[in-house]
Amino acid sequence: MTRLLSYIYLGLISLCCFSLSGCSSGAKSKTAHFSKDGFVAHFDYFNYRGDDDFYKQNPLPGDDYFYNPILPGWYSDPSICKNGDDYFLVTSTFSYFPGVPIFHSKDLVNWKQIGNVLDRPSQLKLNGQRVSQGIFAPAISYNPHNQTYYMITTNVGGGNFFVKTKDPFGEWSDPVWLPDVHGIDPSFFFDDDGKAYIVNNDEPVGGSKYEGHRAIRIQQFDVEKEKTFGPRIMLVNGGVNLAEKPIWIEGPHMYKINGKYYLMCAEGGTSVNHSEVIFRGDTPMGKFTPWDKNPILTQKNLDPNRPVPITCAGHADLVQKGNGEWWAVFLACRPIGNKFENLGRETFLLPIKWSDDGFPYITKGNEVVPRIVRMVGVKRDSICTFGNFEKDDDFNSGKLDDEWMTLREPIDSLYSLTSNPGYLSLKCADVSSTELKAPAYVCRRMQHHKFVCTTKLYFEPTNEKETAGLLLLKDEKHQYFLSVGKLDGGRKVSLEKITDSGDFTLASNRIAGGTTPIRLKVVSKGKTYDFYYASGDGAWQSLCKDIDAYYLSTANSFGFTGTTIGMYATRK
Repeated sequence: MTRLLSYIYLGLISLCCFSLSGCSSGAKSKTAHFSKDGFVAHFDYFNYRGDDDFYKQNPLPGDDYFYNPILPGWYSDPSICKNGDDYFLVTSTFSYFPGVPIFHSKDLVNWKQIGNVLDRPSQLKLNGQRVSQGIFAPAISYNPHNQTYYMITTNVGGGNFFVKTKDPFGEWSDPVWLPDVHGIDPSFFFDDDGKAYIVNNDEPVGGSKYEGHRAIRIQQFDVEKEKTFGPRIMLVNGGVNLAEKPIWIEGPHMYKINGKYYLMCAEGGTSVNHSEVIFRGDTPMGKFTPWDKNPILTQKNLDPNRPVPITCAGHADLVQKGNGEWWAVFLACRPIGNKFENLGRETFLLPIKWSDDGFPYITKGNEVVPRIVRMVGVKRDSICTFGNFEKDDDFNSGKLDDEWMTLREPIDSLYSLTSNPGYLSLKCADVSSTELKAPAYVCRRMQHHKFVCTTKLYFEPTNEKETAGLLLLKDEKHQYFLSVGKLDGGRKVSLEKITDSGDFTLASNRIAGGTTPIRLKVVSKGKTYDFYYASGDGAWQSLCKDIDAYYLSTANSFGFTGTTIGMYATRK
């Protein structure tokens, strides 16, 4: 009743405040309801609860065990660095804002997101880029010679750049662009003699001879002048064996271990043939010789009918613990029945083993990537980034939590946060989620095959174009929209399938009650989705069931991201 009275009170107010930091608390903050620019939808809360069978059927056997993936859902291209007993990890974000989430850990098992590296528009220009463009493969490094952290990456719409900071818990610099570094996936290597290098994917000398023919190049970097200099040397042509026409050598990282230099790269593309390979040399500038037992990580040759399969494993980065152990973070996928998934490429963690001839490897032959791993001496926290966790946001804070994202821009003018009680208020924007712009969409990653997501929405559309609700988005052309809209003087709830050839209504029901809030629920069963709604505090009613989840999968839509879910409002 308190919520309803507050909502009715809001309807009498014609002023509106929209800002990134939200409005102040108290009665004043509840003045955000109407705007001369369009109607506003108020979301009371957002709840997401994972319900995957694997976690329920396979409890962890002890406090020193963890589940793979350690970062479930679309956290692709992980990169890791260490300073003392502090570990920092970043992943790709493509055309979502803010860019490059950064996680911190003291033990490699217990992780917490501490922010986003690219958290302001001056660092991140994404407008006009597709969902699977934007920021590729960020690499984080610590340079002990100047006590500075670096994050270097590719913005497909602008080129290669880096940002830096002395404090990874704080702000990072504006971009320093690297016009002489072409291609994608740059990574810093800071040698113990103080010299610095950038390795990256680029065109081979003489150009590509076939589709997917790429090379790994290296160039020295002047830390003081923040520029590359000297020759750009090709370290790897094509991959491990050029005669086999290897494809998409990328994601390089260089390490110095026991006096030798190791160059580790992804190979084989981002799908089921993905793998990780390694080379060794005596100097950073080459020559690098591939290990004769490559790849050091892959799942491509395994039985596709194996239980709980892990696929697409590759794009790794290495880190050494204080006790001397080496561990690897890498990406992989968890398809349902080895057919499709909507979660994207996720971050996994496994220990490194060493061959008799001194090469590190993660898996060998037909070894499978395990879902349950033990790290002796490390105790798992009660709150983890893995397993069947629950996320509940009542929007009582003055800002959005770090895990929330928008598309391409921070959309300051399209949303506000109020408190006591809390709402996320979204304007019905003149932008659609199908456009290469910034819609009124605030979202999070899907992180489980099976989950339940609910929200409560106060919304009185003034015309047939104004709609708001929960959006499930893979890319511009593959979406489901569980929406509330106007119908003959009343309201309706609908499920729209958004495609590249138009929008199609899969189900629609009239909603009784003119001013009651509407609750919306999405139940993912892995291969299908069920959609529900309820008026006020009434019982849940089924809108439609068994809607094909394959439609939102990478297997159907392609692209590099997983699917997101969140609150959306539009009048287009």
